[in-house]
Amino acid sequence: MCRNIRQLHNFEPPATTDEVRAGALQYVRKVSGSTKPSQANEEAFAEAVEAVAQATQHLLDHLTTSAPPKDREVEAAKARERAQKRYGAAG
Repeated sequence: MCRNIRQLHNFEPPATTDEVRAGALQYVRKVSGSTKPSQANEEAFAEAVEAVAQATQHLLDHLTTSAPPKDREVEAAKARERAQKRYGAAG
């Protein structure tokens, strides 16, 4: 999975529309192999981002879990700790 696509399910507060759209954009970029489409492909690219964002939002709206919601700050701190272990201290 692309490292820039983040888990969006089961967070408090829930994922925003902007986060869903950013994930969709990253997915379409990865699949298309292009960060910025040519003018000829711009419309298809935008349509794909919209379709993926809608499908993602639909999925998030319909998923259920019995696990308690995750705290964004706690998860971010865990990610920073993993990165520090993996890449060493900065500086």
